[in-house]
Amino acid sequence: MARIARLPSVLLVALLPVTAIAAPQDYELDPVHTRVVFFIDHAGLSQAIGTFSGITGRLRFDPEDWRTARVEARIPIARLDMGDADWNRQMLGRQFFDAARHPEARFVSTSVEPLGDNRARVTGQLRVRDVSRQITLDVTLNALKRNPMTHRPSAGFSASGSLLRQELGLLAFPTVIGNRVDLRIEAEAIRVRDAGFDDTDDQETDR
Repeated sequence: MARIARLPSVLLVALLPVTAIAAPQDYELDPVHTRVVFFIDHAGLSQAIGTFSGITGRLRFDPEDWRTARVEARIPIARLDMGDADWNRQMLGRQFFDAARHPEARFVSTSVEPLGDNRARVTGQLRVRDVSRQITLDVTLNALKRNPMTHRPSAGFSASGSLLRQELGLLAFPTVIGNRVDLRIEAEAIRVRDAGFDDTDDQETDR
């Protein structure tokens, strides 16, 4: 009789939608398809453009509850590209990023505020040259689906934000190079395989 009494509740759990029991999943940033682009004033003449590539890190993400999301990203400073070899060397030198002594920047999220429509505001600590400052990024989930090339479950995001370089100790040439840095980030993350992962059981969700 006890088994019969429990049957309706078992059936109810089985009929619940998948989203009701969703849980955060772990992803690794794809360094080939993750890049930071920054824009900074150059002598009032133009917005100089630089990029960082080869970014690695980890993401924990549940599309049903952005508040549980966590991200950690590591940015190899030597992968800076300003579009000119001489300018690259100067930016990697001791007056700016000092890449020889500080080869990596790091971002670690501390809070996520959902905004609706697959958007959120992500706040975290950015560490550059052993100086940490809080930064907030506006993030959009572009897609959560199987990558058509690798056939791996993947997530894609776009983000934007800004910071003041002098707050990170990047002080050189203040009359020539602006203080405000605008950021644009494009990121892809690949679902981490584990013992219980079944490639054939993942659903695609376009956002």
